[in-house]
Amino acid sequence: MKKGRVFSGARPTGRQHIGNYLGAIKNYVALQDDYDCIYCVVDVHALTTMEDVGEIRENTREMMLDWLAAGLDPERSIIFVQSRVPEVLELYTFFSMITPLGRLLRIPTFKEKARMQPDNVNYGLVGYPVLMAADILLYKAEVVPVGEDQAFHLEFARETARRFNLLFGQTFPEPQIRLTTAPLILGLNGVNKMSKSLDNDIELAASPEQTMERVMTAFTDPARRYLSDPGHPDVCNINHLHQFFTDSADRSAIQEACRKAEIGCVECKRILGSNINKALEDFREKRAEIAAKSGYIDEVLADGASRAEAIAKETIFEVKQNMGLI
Repeated sequence: MKKGRVFSGARPTGRQHIGNYLGAIKNYVALQDDYDCIYCVVDVHALTTMEDVGEIRENTREMMLDWLAAGLDPERSIIFVQSRVPEVLELYTFFSMITPLGRLLRIPTFKEKARMQPDNVNYGLVGYPVLMAADILLYKAEVVPVGEDQAFHLEFARETARRFNLLFGQTFPEPQIRLTTAPLILGLNGVNKMSKSLDNDIELAASPEQTMERVMTAFTDPARRYLSDPGHPDVCNINHLHQFFTDSADRSAIQEACRKAEIGCVECKRILGSNINKALEDFREKRAEIAAKSGYIDEVLADGASRAEAIAKETIFEVKQNMGLI
């Protein structure tokens, strides 16, 4: 017996990096064992920042290759692209009619985005949380895995469900948040969250040589200037990444050697790079196999959209009935 329905979505950002995997994808894969999972590439959301629309299709394909190679299973989960199920935009419109504008304008993420793109504060940007609520509630998801940075949006979806139910009768469950167990994954600069836009990431699909090259550029212990200086692994981002790719015994030995200045940062990074490559061997082999299957990604997305739309149509029919539209 499954425990309920999970929904999560991600913008089509192309090839995924280690931060994406540890912070989200790994959790997506694990949830398939206990929940009915629906995973969505939210391409309409991507339009709010006016990304080059010509890149969306290729970015979707690259991201799908990473998702499938990492273990997302189209036989056990519904995997699709947001815009292929137009009912979400219909529900988005209905929700917009019951959402106070002032509430949207006070949302911290909107204010942040508006500062980042002052020349493009579009209607979609203001309504982003409403569309996200429609994404979740259209499929009556009971659990939503998100990072802490998205917790506010999940609470907004819960508010939307309560408001609709109060106005039109019980229709939607209030989705529960499931925070990722992975802490913040810092990028190679050791300061910011790992991000492709900041060029501080390590792609899952990078070659072993590229991975090693990226790791070797990473910042380490800022207080250790010379090889003879004792290190401080607790404040070193390389040590932080070791906990995900190096077994506990080896990690403890590396930390001890670092504190005694018996190992340098260069060697420490070489060990990490080697361990990352070893951990990703099966992933990269599977990704290449999937990429070689002509038309496979399109088949997965078409089947996922068909299954998602069947659920969406039922929800929209119920919504219209409860609103008195039919």
